[in-house]
Amino acid sequence: MTSPSHEVADLGLAEAGVRRVAWAERSMPVLRSVRENFAAERPLDGLRVAACLHVTAETANLLRALRAGGAEVWLAASNPLSTQDDTAAALVAEYGVAVHAWAGMDTAAYDRNLVTVLESRPHLLLDDGCDLVNTAHTYRPDLLEGVLGGCEQTTTGVIRLRRMSAAGELRLPMVAVNDTRTKRMFDNRYGTGQSTVDGILRATNTLLAGRTVVVAGYGYCGSGLAERFRGMGANVVVTEVDPVKALDAVMQGYTVASMEVAAPVGDVFVTATGNRDVIRREHLAVMRDGAILANSGHFDLEIDLPALESLAARIDRGVREQADEYVFEDGRAILLLSEGRLVNLGAAEGHPAAVMDMSFAVQALTTAWLAGAHEDTAPGVVEVPEEIDHEVARLELAALGVGIDVLTPEQEAYLSSWRP
Repeated sequence: MTSPSHEVADLGLAEAGVRRVAWAERSMPVLRSVRENFAAERPLDGLRVAACLHVTAETANLLRALRAGGAEVWLAASNPLSTQDDTAAALVAEYGVAVHAWAGMDTAAYDRNLVTVLESRPHLLLDDGCDLVNTAHTYRPDLLEGVLGGCEQTTTGVIRLRRMSAAGELRLPMVAVNDTRTKRMFDNRYGTGQSTVDGILRATNTLLAGRTVVVAGYGYCGSGLAERFRGMGANVVVTEVDPVKALDAVMQGYTVASMEVAAPVGDVFVTATGNRDVIRREHLAVMRDGAILANSGHFDLEIDLPALESLAARIDRGVREQADEYVFEDGRAILLLSEGRLVNLGAAEGHPAAVMDMSFAVQALTTAWLAGAHEDTAPGVVEVPEEIDHEVARLELAALGVGIDVLTPEQEAYLSSWRP
């Protein structure tokens, strides 16, 4: 078999990648069911899909489902550090996906790969952070011709898309996969919480019990982070700008404070806001010796990295894998994990496969739905049809062996009527 277009680290890693993908599939029964249905129904026949996603074993199983549905798939990485090189090789050699991604690529290569997959002249886009859509609209609008629409699966990406839409710049219907209940409740909350703790522990082997962990942001991701850190015995401090979310954190028993107050007392800091400069120069200047900085927001802007570098008298790169130490003039040292990029993918393997099973099942089903509904879907941010969210939840419950109640005809009639 001739290999599809590719630029990966080493095709010789494909055998190891196949084993990794197969291991993930064991925990992804819903997506496996979707793939089997796609193979029978072929809802994506004749369509090209360009994707900007984390190149992991879980993503590989999503792309296998799209391939089974008849799609030609091109893939670029959505983060320079998150690519599993063996998975990338397996996708090319075993699963017929055109992959342009490798671990540790520089910014120029990252940007070039986005253009490469867009030059495949796709019909559908799958984005993780809106970089693919942004690149097409900003730099190569000529490549939007023939694109029917796409899906976005991150909070940060949906925020960017809504801003593009409000400005009248979004030329495609983009479905906000991130906004489904299965994605927000399970992927963002449980997946981000566990994988972030995993990344910090792998990178530092630090003891969390008894430490003060500062979580910046108390949305779905931040609340999951706070839960997991508290479960490890940490004292959790939450910082927020939204008074309702801050009040929720207080009612959950967390200490809530401004970053100005939290900065001198924290041992570990994790950002998950989707905004920039959450930890700034004035915060870095008063942090304790040995403080650990990590980011679980999509982009490496949440920690003011130029300020951190300018404050340091010396930078010791690679003191541990995925950890750089910034030493100040007074001898204090701050440890930055994964270059300020997503720590759960840079220092760990991302969300557990069981969590991504639901998120990627929604992604696959929504892609197939959009392929058939694009003519009736106007440019802008579009919600996932509720029946897709419900179907994925039902499939997951069935896989877990969990049964639930069904409304009786009398109950359905009662709920549909305003009369007593």
